[in-house]
Amino acid sequence: MLASLGLILLCQLIGEAVVRGLGLPLPGPVLGLLLLLILLLTRDRLALLASGPLRNGGVETAGKGLLAHLSLLFVPAGVGVVQELDLLASHGVAIILVLALSVVVTLLATVLTFRLVSRLLRQQDAR
Repeated sequence: MLASLGLILLCQLIGEAVVRGLGLPLPGPVLGLLLLLILLLTRDRLALLASGPLRNGGVETAGKGLLAHLSLLFVPAGVGVVQELDLLASHGVAIILVLALSVVVTLLATVLTFRLVSRLLRQQDAR
């Protein structure tokens, strides 16, 4: 399990290094997860890669272990919010407005995307 966790963290580190080195407008962990996904997909196609932490679902088991304790990762964020209560009190209305607006924009983008994909699928089925 330690080797699998090490592989997950190594992919995250590589993603972070590439993003910082190339100045990409992308979070490093996202690129690291893409790297891990590519690694896992090629593992299923090439028996040569199915060794070490990639063998016998080791990465999957480590990922499930991380997900089981995911709520613990929110504790530092909660502590940070409590430490900044005075800032929240002074800018609370603006923060609530921005959050509400972002929810509306997200919902609209989701609806428009769903309608577009639905229309494209109907056109594809008609052919």
